[in-house]
Amino acid sequence: MDATPTAQLTRARVASMIDHTLLSPDASREDVQACLDEARELGVKAVCVSPAMLPVRPDQQIVATVAGFPSGKHHSLVKAMEGRLAVDQGAREVDMVIDVGAAIAGLVDEVMADVLAMRDAVPPPVVIKVILETAAIHKALGDEAGDERIEALCHAVARAGADFVKTSTGFHPAGGASVRAVEAMHRAVGGKLGIKASGGIRDADTARAMIAAGATRLGLSGSRAVLEGFSE
Repeated sequence: MDATPTAQLTRARVASMIDHTLLSPDASREDVQACLDEARELGVKAVCVSPAMLPVRPDQQIVATVAGFPSGKHHSLVKAMEGRLAVDQGAREVDMVIDVGAAIAGLVDEVMADVLAMRDAVPPPVVIKVILETAAIHKALGDEAGDERIEALCHAVARAGADFVKTSTGFHPAGGASVRAVEAMHRAVGGKLGIKASGGIRDADTARAMIAAGATRLGLSGSRAVLEGFSE
């Protein structure tokens, strides 16, 4: 599957690709309700909130949450049970963080096992998105070796039954999404898995670049500002 041509990107088309996200550790119930209200107004695809904020009642949006967030340094069974509890409370998509240190060290099978545990706990049709923290991988390994590691991880999580690969939590000091990382993901699993670009996407030009590189979903906390850059 080819990346979406940017000429086809209307405001509604981009909104249908957005996970409208509120994962701030100091978010209140009132903040979550405001997020839901804004998601309804903007017509985005999904809302993504912290698991402690579940259950929520959006309008037409899918409910997504996170597991092992943001460090990924949780036992696989803890992540899996976090995902299972979230699904029991209404989540239909779970964005899980891998052990980034294991990924950088080349322990791809350990990452695959992490995802397998989640898939066992939340079988389809629940959607699993696997956060690779690609900026940290590129920082540790360099561009070319980082690309190779990202591609290997994408293949591994695909074998484990994931539905999406995702660039970033947005909380890692190495940074968020990059065009280079999305391109590596697209080479590996484009047309097979969804690709979510998340972290640091704050304007329409950046969103266009991510979509042109192969992103099929965008994780945004500032969805309104991004959508204002697209025509009706």
